[in-house]
Amino acid sequence: MSKTKHLWAPWKMDYLRNKKNDSQKIFSDFANEDNDRDNLILHRAKHCYVIMNYYPYNNGHLMVIPFKEVDRFEDLDDKVLSEIMVISKKIMKILRHSFSCDGFNFGANIGEGSGASIASHLHFHIVPRWKSDTSFMPVIGNTKVMAQTLDDTYEQLLKLFKEVL
Repeated sequence: MSKTKHLWAPWKMDYLRNKKNDSQKIFSDFANEDNDRDNLILHRAKHCYVIMNYYPYNNGHLMVIPFKEVDRFEDLDDKVLSEIMVISKKIMKILRHSFSCDGFNFGANIGEGSGASIASHLHFHIVPRWKSDTSFMPVIGNTKVMAQTLDDTYEQLLKLFKEVL
């Protein structure tokens, strides 16, 4: 009898199919569409927008994405980078207030060699963290527990984004 444990995650197949489709420009597509709710876009600024991660590491995992597609950090215009940093600072304030998080992982995987899943379009991740978010479930059970649905998180954050940004 196998000791392998299985976790039912049918949503993951969409991710794997989309990841294999190299011609897909998911961030550019979302930026040009008019259905922010369906695409989980929380805010649009002049040079970038804020979107929820469809496959979050933690509740409230957000991404800040420049409208102009670049794949290298050094190709980001200074005014775009400045806007990304100012918005990221405000996002962290919103998440601290809304989710009472203890800290953040903030950064970007730049290029395929770094593990970027969408290497052609640089984007920044903001992942809220709690002292207790590495409980026994991920460590022993190899399972991450998400405490809130994407829709509920979107509604909660959208209200705050409208107030703060």
